[in-house]
Amino acid sequence: MTDIVGKRYLFFLISALIIIPGLISLIIPPGLQLGVDFTGGTLWQIQFQKPVSINEVSAILTAHGFPDSEVQPSGNNQILLRTKEIQPDQPVKAQIASDLQAHFGPMTELSFQSVGPSVGAEIWQRSIVAVALASLGILLYIWFAFRHVPHPYAYGVCAIIALLHDAFVVLGVFSILGRLIHVEVDSLFVTALLTVIGFSVHDTIVVFDRIRENNIRHAGEPFPAIVNHSLLQTMGRSLTTSLTVLFTLSALALFGGSSTRMFAIALLVGIVSGTYSSIFNASMLLVVWETGELKRLLSRRQIARVAA
Repeated sequence: MTDIVGKRYLFFLISALIIIPGLISLIIPPGLQLGVDFTGGTLWQIQFQKPVSINEVSAILTAHGFPDSEVQPSGNNQILLRTKEIQPDQPVKAQIASDLQAHFGPMTELSFQSVGPSVGAEIWQRSIVAVALASLGILLYIWFAFRHVPHPYAYGVCAIIALLHDAFVVLGVFSILGRLIHVEVDSLFVTALLTVIGFSVHDTIVVFDRIRENNIRHAGEPFPAIVNHSLLQTMGRSLTTSLTVLFTLSALALFGGSSTRMFAIALLVGIVSGTYSSIFNASMLLVVWETGELKRLLSRRQIARVAA
């Protein structure tokens, strides 16, 4: 039998190597590049028939009272304008568009999003609350579902740690992408993050439920052996389920519209991470907890501190 559980510290190390760069990027300002959904303002994406000068576009915006605007090229003669709030029905929007066409020729408006600062702050606060409440609800549910096994809270805590692993992987990847290619997160990103959390916990519960069944069937066997047997039984199902979802999301990311591409990429990253964490993190943490390895590790550190 393949000994997966015996390599648990290797899997922990791999997770740490994946998460640490993203955490460093999140800690160093600005962390995530927040979109107008959270910060307020206007995001205006325009495509021209020929290349345009970024400096000239900035000069036009300044002439209309928007000196602090950001202008970013986004490929295929496209530019992304980020300014303070412009209402779609304000005359200034039509005036800016008219001046841009006079300087650079015909243009096509690809997207226009405008959010007030107070609305953006409210969306950001509600997003944090939504993620926190989802995590608390998952912890309570797993605790209740596994109430007949020893240490039911351990199952809930391990599932939450695996969930946080996946959330930090997604956040870290998008923080790095924000620094490299100016990817911004919006309210759709929060939807993707909550979806990843749900998928991660769903996969983890499947593994935990098999561990619970095998704990009864193979009573008396070492707990690591029971977990290892359970993982081998459920791994094929987990990988098959994840691959079918990944194929669909890959098609959406490659051939879907630009408005859903980052959403699909966030789900891709999260589901790959969720599949990994359900198999190689959540169940391994449960083994560390149930075998007392964590207590022994903490005791050794306390002894070392006293000796020092």
